[in-house]
Order: sequence, then C-alpha cells, then structure tokens
Amino acid sequence: MENQLPRDPYMLLSVINTQLRDRFSDLEKCCDYYGVGCEEIKETLSAVDYRYDEELNQFV
Repeated sequence: MENQLPRDPYMLLSVINTQLRDRFSDLEKCCDYYGVGCEEIKETLSAVDYRYDEELNQFV
C-alpha cells in the first residue's frame, strides 16, 4: 500500500497506535502494510518522546 501516513508526529502516533491495537500484531507488519521502514516510524515518534513497547504493541 502506498504510504498514506500523516507527517505530523502526533497524528502519526494516533494512527499507528490505533492500527497496532486493532489490526496488526506487531510494528513490522504494520510498517510493511504501509510501505514504510520501522526505523523511520520509531525515529519520528522518538522525536516527540514516544518509544515502541513490544510487549504492549504500542508506542508509549
């Protein structure tokens, strides 16, 4: 799928966490679906102090 994720980090956080909660069992599957690198998502969200928690499968 073409990358249709928001550029704003807080909007991105909302979309990614919703997708992780409702649709994907891990971040890699979510990133594959959107055609974006996991590191890119992690870097963008770490800039606003969010980190991926594998156990929770959410950015916290």
